[in-house]
Formats: sequence, C-alpha cells, structure tokens
Amino acid sequence: MSAPRVLVARLDDAGDVLLAGPAVRAVRGRAGEVVFLAGPHGSAAAGLLPGVDRVVEWRAPWIMSEPPPVTRPEVDALVREVRGCEEALILTSFHQSALPLALLLRLAGVRRIAAISDDYPGSLLDVRHRVDESVDVPEAERMLALARAAGFELPPGDDGRLAVRQPLPDISRETGQLLNVGGVADKGAYVVVHPGTSAPARTWPAERHRQTVRELVHDGHQVVVTGKERDLTAFVAGEDAVDLGGRTSFAELAAVLQRAGVLVAGNTGPAHLAAAVGTPVVSLFAPVVPAERWAPYGVPTVLLGDQHAPCRASRARVCPVPGHPCLSQVTSEQVVKAVRELTQ
Repeated sequence: MSAPRVLVARLDDAGDVLLAGPAVRAVRGRAGEVVFLAGPHGSAAAGLLPGVDRVVEWRAPWIMSEPPPVTRPEVDALVREVRGCEEALILTSFHQSALPLALLLRLAGVRRIAAISDDYPGSLLDVRHRVDESVDVPEAERMLALARAAGFELPPGDDGRLAVRQPLPDISRETGQLLNVGGVADKGAYVVVHPGTSAPARTWPAERHRQTVRELVHDGHQVVVTGKERDLTAFVAGEDAVDLGGRTSFAELAAVLQRAGVLVAGNTGPAHLAAAVGTPVVSLFAPVVPAERWAPYGVPTVLLGDQHAPCRASRARVCPVPGHPCLSQVTSEQVVKAVRELTQ
C-alpha cells in the first residue's frame, strides 16, 4: 500500500504555522506527500517548514479577522485544491473549532480526519482528540500531541523543536554592505529589533523601541531593525541602526535572524521565526494570551511584561486597560539588561 497524501491545516498567522512544524515533521514520517493548508498570513511560513511538499492558501471565513463572505465558488476552489488528500490533520487554537473545515474536507473526499474538538463531531472526525484546555501547554506540543493521537510520530533523533528549511537565502548581496559584518556570516554579529506586531495590544511603544536601539548601540551592539512597516522601522532605527524595514521576504528575514545574537520583539511571528533558527529572544509579551502557550519555544528567552495584568487571557487585539500597563511599564534598561544576559 502506497504512503498516503496527508493534508495538514493551520489557517492562522505565520507564528502559528511555525509552531506547527514539529507536527508536520511527524506527519512526514509516514506520508507520501504533505500538503499544507494555510491562510494568507501563514503561507510564506508554511513554505519554509521541513516536510511540506505543497502549500495551498485559502481565506477561511471563520478565521480571518476581516472575514470574506462564504461563497460557493470559494468553497468549490478549496475542495478542488485538496481533492486527492486521503488523510488530514486539522490544527487549531484552543478557541477555534475544527468542524467547519472538517465538513469541507469530507466534501473533498478526505477519508480520515483528525482534530482536537470539544464539540460533538458526529461523522466529521475519525480521530477526536480531547485535551484539558484549563492547562496551558506550549502550542507546539499541543499540536504534536494531536499528530501522535492520529498515529504520526516524530522520527528518531528529532528533538521536536521549531525548524525551517535550510539553506536559507543568501542575504549577503542585499544586506551585507548595509550590515558591514563580513557578508553577515558570523552568528551573533548584531541584535535585531522588530517593533511591529499584528495587534495593538501586543505592541511596545515606538519611542521605547527607539530608545532601546540607542542604548544597545551605546552598549556596544550593532543593531538591525526589521519589519514591514517602513515608517515605524525608520523611526525606531533613526541614525543609530540599520533599517531593513520592507527589504526582506519572510525567508530572507529568517536568514537575518539566523545570524543575529538576539531578537527583541513582541508576541509576533518573527519571535517564532527566531526560535525556528535557534536565536534567543527578548520577548515583550502582553498577557492577552498565555505565555505558557505562545512564548518563543525551545530557545533561551527572557520574558518581559506583567503576566498578571488585568488584560490577562482576554485575547484582546486592542488593550482594554488604560495606559497599556502590562507593557508600558517595561523600560529600555530592562531590555538592554536582558540582551546582555542572552549574549554572555
């Protein structure tokens, strides 16, 4: 019997997709082909995961923060793309339901579907994995546990950490002259500061980032500022740091982070990308979601931010507490001290 074509789905953002990497590698062990179903914000990350043969991008109406309408053509397009997959692993966050996608996969003829589900799935799931969501487990381990429940195990010697495909793009031509670190070949030659996040509730003030850059340079570090928001990165970099805002693809950002000594970032995709390339993280982590689940996984990390603030576990995108106290109380001096700890 030939090895099955297996669909792995995680329809959220890039960080969520990167955290699915260990589960993907477990699936790869007995799959003939692995198809990854991702949303538009996660497809680039999916393409970097070891073990993925093909990426299908789809805007899920029950996942997107600005959801598209449910239309027959869009549903039909998804069914066509995944037809031929014999098994599926639906990876979801604790607050999401796997059942809408399970229904569509049944329509596509997927014969065996596994997912975490508290809701009664009827005939939509073949493997219904139950977990105690009152216990905060790292998201990567939660997804890997589902893979195991479905019969997929990590191969011998796989440590279960995050990873990306190697080799990453050669960034020396694009950034070597700017960084002035010998073609960015040396690990730890600079510190990366990534000020942007996908939600205001997770954002440390831009002025605080800018002050941190100044103090890091004064402390003897070369600093690189990354992100998609060119105005923000230019402000944060000022005259003190190299501004790579808007200059890198997701894979090129991974290459920049791989050569960094430390990343300074909020709870955002690049923090998980740093973990996937083995770079320590100073994590400016707002407790709107549990750090136990979503802090950088498997690398040395210093967590900054009041994890017991009133916004704890609110899942708010905009801070519900005046003054944003969970992060506004973090100082640039604390960040510089954390960078020292991780680079010693």
